[in-house]
Amino acid sequence: MTFSMPSSSFPAPPGGSSRAGRRGRRALLLAVVALLAAGCAITEPATRPGLTMPPGWSEPVPAAAMQPGAGWWRSFSSRPLQGLIDEALAGSPDFRIAAERVRQAEIQLRTAGASLLPFATVGGDTDWRRTDPARGRAIDSESSGVSLAISYEVDLWGRLAAGVAGADASLAATRHDFEAVRLTLVAGVASTYFQLLTTRTRIDIARDNIAIAERVFDIVEARYRNGAASALDVSRQHGTVLAQRAALLPLENQERQTLSALAVLLGRVPQGFGVDGETLATLAIPEVAPGLPADLLVRRPDLASAEAQLAGADADVAAARAALLPSVQLSGSAGLASTALLSLANPSNSVALTASLTQTLFDGGRLRNDVEAARSRRREFVENYRAAIFTALKEVEDALGNADRNRRQEGTQQLIRDQAARALRLAELRYREGADDLLAVLDAQRTLFQAQDLLAQLRFARLSAALDLFKALGGGWEHPRPTASATTRTSAMYPGDDAGD
Repeated sequence: MTFSMPSSSFPAPPGGSSRAGRRGRRALLLAVVALLAAGCAITEPATRPGLTMPPGWSEPVPAAAMQPGAGWWRSFSSRPLQGLIDEALAGSPDFRIAAERVRQAEIQLRTAGASLLPFATVGGDTDWRRTDPARGRAIDSESSGVSLAISYEVDLWGRLAAGVAGADASLAATRHDFEAVRLTLVAGVASTYFQLLTTRTRIDIARDNIAIAERVFDIVEARYRNGAASALDVSRQHGTVLAQRAALLPLENQERQTLSALAVLLGRVPQGFGVDGETLATLAIPEVAPGLPADLLVRRPDLASAEAQLAGADADVAAARAALLPSVQLSGSAGLASTALLSLANPSNSVALTASLTQTLFDGGRLRNDVEAARSRRREFVENYRAAIFTALKEVEDALGNADRNRRQEGTQQLIRDQAARALRLAELRYREGADDLLAVLDAQRTLFQAQDLLAQLRFARLSAALDLFKALGGGWEHPRPTASATTRTSAMYPGDDAGD
């Protein structure tokens, strides 16, 4: 149902009709007030999950520890890692994709904001027409005209403003997602680099173990030639040498695959890629202070993104409810017309102003279903937010526990490795002197090989636990305060190729 009220219909009629006109305007005013009062009821309070954050952590917290901050990866004291991360932030395809998504969200926000402004169009036409009747002369007619039209929707109920608020929340969520991608990329590069160094350390250990096995094999052969050892001893030790050589092959393959994975993270082709880095033992393992559990709400970009999505869902509900109410449209047009072709000589003028009120009477329940669907999506985002908080709390607890247990386990494993090395030296000496058989040497070799390899893996586990804790705490990110120029810093904040802009 549409009511159109041209401006020419508003002048007061003369005589007694003026009282009727005043009554009509009063009735119209009362109707508008009633509609405004109804509009006040379309907003609903923002929904947030009812969740009480725990006062502290269950796992032990290091007494002397650092707070995560910008450039947290420097705390591992690795210059090669710094270079790899800088290269990844400059060339990773995933990072550039996330930056483009931020730009798209900014464009959508500007598009939504344009709906609050008037819409103007200008047009021109010229026409020549010949009418040739069955009898009489042909008649030629010519005309030319130019027109300007302006339309504006009065956002009485906040539907358009809610759309802008939803686009703004979507932009905030996309920016937080961008920061989450940055954190994931940096942590991924660091983890892959640590795995590469661990694999190389295990390769070095495997080669040392091959050398030890070959040295013992030479002793066994010498004893066999002198009749002090049996052929069985020679065969057993030869099998140990072959087993150690076979164990080296999957480690070398793992090194190549890890290098390829690191190249992809950096945005480079895997072929010909190499990293000349340090050893695993030169890396520092920082102690990280987790702060309070409630701090996670402003320190993790994924939680900030979930909160922004919830704010967008609130805006969607408001927009859906506002769509139930009448829409008010103002429009105006002006034009010049002439009876000449391609000319506006001696034009005639026209001006029109229109106000229209549109209210949906029947739509089969579509608009009300849209409201219920928006409310359901909002409830979904509430639960997503709660689940994200639970996951964040678990990740911090797990990382704290792993850091503490891996540190203690590594210390114990170092003692085990040292004792295994001593046992092997004694077993070799006793075998040379004939005080023990080869089985003692074989058992000592196997124990030492396993202890050395496990120690390297525990070192990697400690590095991974520290890395996981940095990531679980948001990597030093903090919820930014909104500023008026937030949408004008895209090129500085988000990398990308703007050459085509």
